Amino acid sequence: MYRIRPTKEFDYGYNSITTIDEKEKNTMMDFGILKMKVNQVETDFEDKERAYLLIEGEAKLEWEENSCVIKRDSCFDDSPWVLHLPADVEVKITALKDDTEFAVTKTFNERKFDSRLYTPEECASEQRGKGTMKETSTRIVRTVFDYSNADYSNLVVGEVIDYPGKWSSYPPHHHPQPEIYYYRFYPENGYGFCQLGEDVVMVKHNDTVKVVDELSHPQTTAPGYAMYYLWVIRHVDGDPYITPTFEPEHLWVTKEDAKIWPDY
Repeated sequence: MYRIRPTKEFDYGYNSITTIDEKEKNTMMDFGILKMKVNQVETDFEDKERAYLLIEGEAKLEWEENSCVIKRDSCFDDSPWVLHLPADVEVKITALKDDTEFAVTKTFNERKFDSRLYTPEECASEQRGKGTMKETSTRIVRTVFDYSNADYSNLVVGEVIDYPGKWSSYPPHHHPQPEIYYYRFYPENGYGFCQLGEDVVMVKHNDTVKVVDELSHPQTTAPGYAMYYLWVIRHVDGDPYITPTFEPEHLWVTKEDAKIWPDY
């Protein structure tokens, strides 16, 4: 299955969603949600590159000789904090608020690099699609790090905020590097759709979708509901993700004067 839907609310602790050793539709990444209650402590020391993205809540992070308290009230309104660690660096996380949640991505990477805590102010946030096709694909895209500012990483990490009834990851595009989408909705009973090549899957709150096999993957959300999704891409050895391949027959919609008839 490309879509993974939780059967219940996430438990406190680490909730594994995908693993690096899956035999089918392998993304080459471990991915899961770390849910914590106040004063809960989690430590991690692994031989993998890791990215801890705060979705919501407040926590104290401790790694190497560093310590920082981070807080995020809403993944819809606020840009993220992301702690990016190389292999064999220990991190200690202490929750300072109930239901603090992190999205955790891990992958193998033999390169040694400096740990870094990305602040919300350092996150590149842009409004894409604005001014074209009656704003039908206007959305907010946040890129925490990619090949341009972290070429030593095997990951790309970002977020998208979709306005109700609008499209994103548009025009349709594909790339050989595997990708993971993790979704949230406001209100939480909302839903949207993810196209995967010739197929379409419904996505709901806390769903995850794996994008592999170079499938095109545009998204849309239902009217009345805002859609958030975290996206993480795993570089392929010798072929890092830089730009996707857009389906040429749909690129015309990006032109400033694009319209389907004169008065529309």
